[in-house]
Amino acid sequence: MGLRDDQGALTLGYVAVLPFVFLLIMVVLQTALWFLAREAVLAAARQGADAARVVGARDSAGSAAALSFVHQAGRGYLDDPAARVRVSGAGTVSVTVEGRVPSFVPGLVVHVSETVQAPVEEFQP
Repeated sequence: MGLRDDQGALTLGYVAVLPFVFLLIMVVLQTALWFLAREAVLAAARQGADAARVVGARDSAGSAAALSFVHQAGRGYLDDPAARVRVSGAGTVSVTVEGRVPSFVPGLVVHVSETVQAPVEEFQP
Protein backbone atom coordinates (compact mmCIF):
# COMPACT_ATOMS: atom_id res chain seq x y z
CA MET A 1 0.00 0.00 0.00
CA GLY A 2 1.35 3.40 -0.99
CA LEU A 3 1.04 6.67 0.88
CA ARG A 4 -1.91 8.85 0.02
CA ASP A 5 -1.19 12.46 -0.83
CA ASP A 6 -4.46 13.85 0.52
CA GLN A 7 -4.20 12.80 4.17
CA GLY A 8 -5.30 15.66 6.44
CA ALA A 9 -6.80 17.71 3.59
CA LEU A 10 -10.28 17.64 5.12
CA THR A 11 -8.98 18.79 8.51
CA LEU A 12 -6.99 21.55 6.86
CA GLY A 13 -10.11 22.63 4.97
CA TYR A 14 -12.10 22.84 8.20
CA VAL A 15 -9.34 24.83 9.87
CA ALA A 16 -9.37 27.30 6.99
CA VAL A 17 -13.18 27.66 6.69
CA LEU A 18 -14.45 27.36 10.27
CA PRO A 19 -13.31 30.81 11.50
CA PHE A 20 -15.25 32.44 8.65
CA VAL A 21 -18.35 30.42 9.50
CA PHE A 22 -18.11 31.51 13.15
CA LEU A 23 -17.60 35.13 12.07
CA LEU A 24 -20.67 34.91 9.85
CA ILE A 25 -22.74 33.55 12.75
CA MET A 26 -21.52 36.35 15.03
CA VAL A 27 -22.37 38.99 12.41
CA VAL A 28 -25.89 37.57 12.03
CA LEU A 29 -26.38 37.62 15.82
CA GLN A 30 -24.97 41.16 16.02
CA THR A 31 -27.37 42.31 13.31
CA ALA A 32 -30.32 40.77 15.16
CA LEU A 33 -29.28 42.48 18.40
CA TRP A 34 -28.88 45.80 16.59
CA PHE A 35 -32.36 45.48 15.09
CA LEU A 36 -33.99 44.63 18.44
CA ALA A 37 -32.14 47.46 20.21
CA ARG A 38 -33.11 49.95 17.50
CA GLU A 39 -36.78 48.96 17.77
CA ALA A 40 -36.70 49.26 21.57
CA VAL A 41 -35.06 52.69 21.39
CA LEU A 42 -37.59 53.91 18.82
CA ALA A 43 -40.54 52.68 20.89
CA ALA A 44 -39.06 54.30 24.01
CA ALA A 45 -38.65 57.61 22.17
CA ARG A 46 -42.31 57.42 21.12
CA GLN A 47 -43.36 56.75 24.71
CA GLY A 48 -41.28 59.68 25.91
CA ALA A 49 -42.73 61.98 23.27
CA ASP A 50 -46.27 60.97 24.21
CA ALA A 51 -45.56 61.75 27.86
CA ALA A 52 -43.73 65.03 27.15
CA ARG A 53 -46.28 66.50 24.74
CA VAL A 54 -49.13 66.59 27.27
CA VAL A 55 -50.21 70.06 28.34
CA GLY A 56 -48.26 71.14 31.43
CA ALA A 57 -45.88 68.17 31.36
CA ARG A 58 -42.28 68.70 32.37
CA ASP A 59 -39.29 67.60 30.33
CA SER A 60 -38.46 65.10 33.05
CA ALA A 61 -41.80 63.32 32.47
CA GLY A 62 -40.83 62.46 28.90
CA SER A 63 -37.34 61.41 29.89
CA ALA A 64 -38.61 59.27 32.76
CA ALA A 65 -41.24 57.58 30.55
CA ALA A 66 -38.68 56.85 27.84
CA LEU A 67 -36.12 55.43 30.28
CA SER A 68 -38.72 53.35 32.08
CA PHE A 69 -39.87 51.83 28.80
CA VAL A 70 -36.37 51.18 27.45
CA HIS A 71 -35.24 49.55 30.71
CA GLN A 72 -38.18 47.17 30.47
CA ALA A 73 -38.24 46.54 26.71
CA GLY A 74 -34.51 46.66 25.98
CA ARG A 75 -33.28 44.40 28.73
CA GLY A 76 -30.57 42.10 27.40
CA TYR A 77 -29.88 43.84 24.12
CA LEU A 78 -29.39 47.48 25.07
CA ASP A 79 -26.75 48.81 27.48
CA ASP A 80 -26.36 52.30 28.97
CA PRO A 81 -29.62 53.85 27.70
CA ALA A 82 -30.03 57.62 27.92
CA ALA A 83 -32.91 59.95 27.02
CA ARG A 84 -32.98 63.67 26.19
CA VAL A 85 -36.04 65.87 25.79
CA ARG A 86 -36.04 69.22 23.98
CA VAL A 87 -39.00 71.54 23.62
CA SER A 88 -38.68 74.04 20.82
CA GLY A 89 -40.31 77.43 20.66
CA ALA A 90 -42.41 76.28 17.70
CA GLY A 91 -44.48 74.03 19.93
CA THR A 92 -42.78 70.73 19.21
CA VAL A 93 -41.15 68.31 21.59
CA SER A 94 -38.21 66.17 20.53
CA VAL A 95 -37.18 63.04 22.44
CA THR A 96 -33.88 61.30 21.68
CA VAL A 97 -33.12 57.89 23.18
CA GLU A 98 -29.74 56.25 22.67
CA GLY A 99 -27.77 53.30 23.94
CA ARG A 100 -25.09 50.75 23.15
CA VAL A 101 -25.68 47.29 21.69
CA PRO A 102 -23.81 44.39 23.32
CA SER A 103 -21.12 43.10 20.96
CA PHE A 104 -20.71 39.56 19.64
CA VAL A 105 -18.06 40.60 17.14
CA PRO A 106 -14.74 41.34 18.88
CA GLY A 107 -13.74 45.00 18.67
CA LEU A 108 -17.09 46.17 17.28
CA VAL A 109 -18.93 48.93 19.17
CA VAL A 110 -22.45 49.67 17.96
CA HIS A 111 -24.53 52.61 19.16
CA VAL A 112 -28.20 53.15 18.42
CA SER A 113 -30.04 56.45 18.58
CA GLU A 114 -33.57 57.41 17.56
CA THR A 115 -35.37 60.75 17.74
CA VAL A 116 -39.12 61.33 17.72
CA GLN A 117 -40.75 64.74 17.30
CA ALA A 118 -44.34 65.55 18.15
CA PRO A 119 -46.41 68.71 18.56
CA VAL A 120 -47.14 69.90 22.09
CA GLU A 121 -50.82 69.64 22.91
CA GLU A 122 -52.75 72.88 23.32
CA PHE A 123 -56.01 73.50 25.09
CA GLN A 124 -58.38 75.53 22.93
CA PRO A 125 -61.79 76.25 24.42
